[in-house]
Amino acid sequence: MTDDDAQDLLRRMLDAAIGAADPARVLASHLPEKPRGRCIVVGGGKSAASMARAVEQAWPDVDLTGVVVTRYGHAVPTDRITVREAAHPVPDAAAEAATREIMEEAAKAGPNDLVLALISGGGSSLLSLPRPPLTLDDLVAVNRLLLASGLSISEMNKVRRRLSQVKGGGLARAAKDARLVTLAISDVPGDDPEAIASGPTVPDPTAQADLSYLADKLGASLPKAAQDMLRAPSPDAEPFEPDYRLIATPQASLEAAAEVARAAGVTPVLLGDALEGEACELGTVMAGMAKAVARHGTPAAPPAVLISGGETTVTVGDTKPGRGGRNTEFLLSLALALNGHDGICAVAADTDGIDGTENAAGAIINAGFPRDAALAGLDARQMLAAHDSFSVFERLGCLIETGPTLTNVNDFRAILIRG
Repeated sequence: MTDDDAQDLLRRMLDAAIGAADPARVLASHLPEKPRGRCIVVGGGKSAASMARAVEQAWPDVDLTGVVVTRYGHAVPTDRITVREAAHPVPDAAAEAATREIMEEAAKAGPNDLVLALISGGGSSLLSLPRPPLTLDDLVAVNRLLLASGLSISEMNKVRRRLSQVKGGGLARAAKDARLVTLAISDVPGDDPEAIASGPTVPDPTAQADLSYLADKLGASLPKAAQDMLRAPSPDAEPFEPDYRLIATPQASLEAAAEVARAAGVTPVLLGDALEGEACELGTVMAGMAKAVARHGTPAAPPAVLISGGETTVTVGDTKPGRGGRNTEFLLSLALALNGHDGICAVAADTDGIDGTENAAGAIINAGFPRDAALAGLDARQMLAAHDSFSVFERLGCLIETGPTLTNVNDFRAILIRG
């Protein structure tokens, strides 16, 4: 197997992982019994529009109405369900207006109606309706702090739920006595419903918890109203039993990629769908594992591919960061730790098609990275320290550009060891 063959296989594995979470392929089989009355469709996330279209296609004979919100550039044509667009990862006025509209639509449902909630990754930003007296400007400030904080995804979601009218079961409460069914695409470790889009249709398990420690971690820049809310219980703590259905998960996507590897005669090693931590640190660790495969045949003999998912973090600190997301940061760290180790190629990408705020899903490398970087005059170590990984791979022509995939099962990483 040549480097070109290896990189082609990695790209086909990424495509399989994304395809396994395509709403057009997986949503219809999870729909509930058709309602006697109307079906009001609500929801938010990077996949919300494609999920809405899949509902329309599956239920041409049902009285469908409703509103969903997705990221700018992620809308698709729909006939009966209105699609709004808003900002991600930091909410804007369009997100607040769309969320208010979604809550109003849910509140229109009667006892014979079905409220179908379509929830996916990105919904934590896109479904944004601050709890008074918090303002949208306050919420934007909080989100910016969260993104640069280094907090775990679980900790971020605790903050988001406490400060929101829609998260932590708020959307379910708006639907009142109507039947509510949630169809969700998971992008979080463990597929926890309260973590996917910060749980708009499930009870908040931390509603009564003291979150003062998170206020302390976020520091004095945290708006005063947000500090007060984190130090007091949520007023919305009434428990309820949700009807919550996962239609696509990170693990299912990793397994789809593994099947592609097996078909090519490569042994897949699934390391889990919930790897977290600093992206650059995980890159160093994974490089060590890849070297163990190459040198010692453990945990599998070459040709083998290490496959993992999850969501890492990038702690920026006080310095102004360069361009890049967690996947390109992981991959640059991995490449530096491998230092041109022969026969090892790797890919890291966000399955939604957008890594961070740039226009690429991620990147792909081979053993020629150190030579190529040197010939291009790049100081890759300094650029990693400056969180400028995107610029490195852009200069080297290593970026993967899928455009918006209209789904999201978090990050996909694969390291192929040819032997």
